[in-house]
Amino acid sequence: MKNDIFLRALKRQPVPYTPVWLMRQAGRYLPEYKATRARAGSFMALAQSPEMATEVTLQPLERFDFDAAILFSDILTIPDAMGLGLSFVQGEGPKFEKSLRHEDDVKALTVPDMHRLQYVFDAVAMIRKTLDGRVPLIGFAGSPFTVACYMIEGQSTREYRYIKTMMYARPDLLHHILEVNTQTTIVYLKEQIRAGAQAVMVFDSWGGMLADHHYQTFSLAYMQKIVDALRADPECKETPIILFTKGGGLWIDELAQTGCDALGVDWTVNLSKARARVQDRVTLQGNLDPMALFADEEAVRKEVRRIIDDFGTVGAGGHIFNLGHGISQFTNPEIVTALVDEVHRYSAQYHQAGN
Repeated sequence: MKNDIFLRALKRQPVPYTPVWLMRQAGRYLPEYKATRARAGSFMALAQSPEMATEVTLQPLERFDFDAAILFSDILTIPDAMGLGLSFVQGEGPKFEKSLRHEDDVKALTVPDMHRLQYVFDAVAMIRKTLDGRVPLIGFAGSPFTVACYMIEGQSTREYRYIKTMMYARPDLLHHILEVNTQTTIVYLKEQIRAGAQAVMVFDSWGGMLADHHYQTFSLAYMQKIVDALRADPECKETPIILFTKGGGLWIDELAQTGCDALGVDWTVNLSKARARVQDRVTLQGNLDPMALFADEEAVRKEVRRIIDDFGTVGAGGHIFNLGHGISQFTNPEIVTALVDEVHRYSAQYHQAGN
């Protein structure tokens, strides 16, 4: 690796500065991405082309000094492979032709043939080869619960009416969906690792809307199964795992006990307090509010310094700078340049052991 600082930080090893990458760093805020997307004709055509997925994965690395690349794909490739019919409607987000609201449909759900997701694994292999050791490549999947939200609701939602109705009225059906999603995700991530992913991240974007006792039952328990399965596989056990529950600050201690290597935390979490809670058992990833990037350059640099100060001297811990969620499509790319520069420049003082 020409730059393995991200991987070293995941293992809480000495590094010369805090590494940085951004969730959704290859995406709609970049004009070059928009041009490639227009050329592809649709989001799914873009995602299903290994060549184009490679192109957009590498686009942010040409602009910014990021310390990791993340596979360009989507967390909903799994239910699409299950036959639910994924499409992306301009201005409305993802939608499925079929949603899982009836018992017969739920019970018919099974782990799909991974050949239906071969385009993802081909993209991973192509990206890894094209990177040529420049920076590590992150693979990813959605959490079983978050993916289930889309499968049951049929689209994005703010109320979670259908999945919560199923959770209270027919938890057995929801557990079936979650188990199938989990077993699929395990195979999916293993195949990404075999294709070349050097770390994997599980995005639990909607777990934070659950009540405390439901989070452990319907989200955390299934992410635990994923971690356990990857750790038990000789080919995957050394691959770092990052877990991220948006709105999951309440459960940091429990997440840290799963055996993962790192926890993504959103902007509502105080890094210093979170670090004290996990006692450096895991690296912390985060956690600038994406909306801070709409401020001027000096304000963004100030927020970067605040977060790095908040984490403090690295010592036995590890910190990866990121946003608390995905970057907004309306972000000015020039402000990202300032963010990356400030992270690298300012954090060096906290990493003297890594120099």
